[in-house]
Amino acid sequence: MLHPVAVRRQGCIKAIAATVVLCLAAVLPTLAMAQVRKPGPPVTATAAMTYLTRAYPEPLPLSLVEPVITDKGIKGAEVALSDNQTTGRLLGHAYTLSTRIVAADADIAAAMRDVLASGSSLIVADLEAADLLAVADIPEAKDALIINTRSSNDDLRGKSCRRNVFHAAPSWAMRADALSQYLTWKQWRKLFVVYGENAADQEYVAAIKRAAKRFGNKIVDERKFTFDAGNRRTDTGHQQIQTQMPLLTQGPPEHDLIFVADLDEAFGEYLMWRTSVAKPVIGTQGLMALAWHRAFEQYGGTQLQSRFEKHAKRQMIERDYLGWLGTRLIGEAITRIGQADAASVRAFLLSPEFEVAGFKGQGMTFRTWDRQLRQPILLTGPRALVSISPQEGFLHPKFLTYTLGFDEAETQCTQRN
Repeated sequence: MLHPVAVRRQGCIKAIAATVVLCLAAVLPTLAMAQVRKPGPPVTATAAMTYLTRAYPEPLPLSLVEPVITDKGIKGAEVALSDNQTTGRLLGHAYTLSTRIVAADADIAAAMRDVLASGSSLIVADLEAADLLAVADIPEAKDALIINTRSSNDDLRGKSCRRNVFHAAPSWAMRADALSQYLTWKQWRKLFVVYGENAADQEYVAAIKRAAKRFGNKIVDERKFTFDAGNRRTDTGHQQIQTQMPLLTQGPPEHDLIFVADLDEAFGEYLMWRTSVAKPVIGTQGLMALAWHRAFEQYGGTQLQSRFEKHAKRQMIERDYLGWLGTRLIGEAITRIGQADAASVRAFLLSPEFEVAGFKGQGMTFRTWDRQLRQPILLTGPRALVSISPQEGFLHPKFLTYTLGFDEAETQCTQRN
């Protein structure tokens, strides 16, 4: 005969087991039903998007700390495709994304013709300025939607603007204004400018000159970097650089900061800690004006960063964000209007009803006069956010983000929609 305590223990075990069985009996059918996805509504809009880019030569990483990335931008577009498809399944909208990488010496216009002939007229264009104009100007692309996710060239928003080109990437003017507003807020007025031989370097210099005049700052000197930085991987590489940078920056007028424009990453990183006069560095190195940064966590940014890292197995850089944003712009418009033809999407992008969430704390919309997406600009160091422009106190009668870049009265764009 069992002891009374053992009997009670056995009874408790049986009761618990019975409860578990009842719970499983109630839950398992529900779980089984959940595994069977109910068919969504019939497809009423199909968006065939193309990510178009060229195999441009990329600057080599400055050190072993930086990974070699061969799919910049593309992975961001893929994450946005998944976002679009998630919403599309509920609304009867279908999305596809093809990636076309054109060889460095191939005809980009011919590649664009092939893309259009395949039935895709919604183009996310990761192209430099000359290639962007080449694809926009072919007759077959007249009614296409081309979203620029790479070039910051100001002429693309000004005298070289095109009706079929919309700009997700911030312009040089927007980046320069974002920096200059912060310098004005800090009362750091005097800039010593150093730039490289890349045409884009000189475009950024032109933008910072405009911004300095606009916000009450001053360029006290400017110098072009004309000699090769020492090989950092040789045993004496650091010594060569340590000698070159003071020579480049010696004897300048009194200044508060050094503005560097070095898109090729040939020398800009070496200015810090090596200048003849100890000053902070801003521009393409040091304090940078970016659409996105891997350290940004505010306004739900951590969620986007995490989803991207899960998909790409690496951190999200600015090019990835712009690829994501360009693809989401298309998806957001189609979600709102239920149509996927380029003409309808283009019209809605410029309408007062359109805005897209970009994890920056406010809805982002297009300027109707040059088709530039207005957006906050992050001011970041290499590893942390410093500030976000527009800065406090810089006002505009419509949107504060209109203080970044060319306002309607300043634009040279004549191809209005």
